[in-house]
Amino acid sequence: MLRTLLLGFGLVEIVTPRPVIEACERIGLRNPGTARRRPLALTGARLEGLAFVWLLLRGREGSTLISALLGLAGLILVLIPRPIIRLSQHLVYANTDDLELRLWVVPAARLLGVLYLTVLLLSRSAGTERTADADGDTNTTTA
Repeated sequence: MLRTLLLGFGLVEIVTPRPVIEACERIGLRNPGTARRRPLALTGARLEGLAFVWLLLRGREGSTLISALLGLAGLILVLIPRPIIRLSQHLVYANTDDLELRLWVVPAARLLGVLYLTVLLLSRSAGTERTADADGDTNTTTA
């Protein structure tokens, strides 16, 4: 169920990233109307969604580079979110000095890190299930 929900979120982020970004801006910024997004902001959101979908569908057969990057980002977001928040602001917005963050941005970033780690763990279990199914099929004998 959780895997299906995360796959759906990833697909939405790929197809229509703007509403996802706008919702995050309303949640995280006191002044979302002043935010001036850089042109690659939508591409970044689509790449995040693509990473989710790729890992959740491919499991262990997915890219180890994508797994490593998502895992590293998740750990950093959980443990020390402020540098990632600053970095992502500079990547996404042209006017970072004008943006006023809400108090719950740091806890929300930590939750995002947990989400990344959850996707990574679910992708690992998907690969294990797929391998177990393949092993079961090859060991089946008929009388």
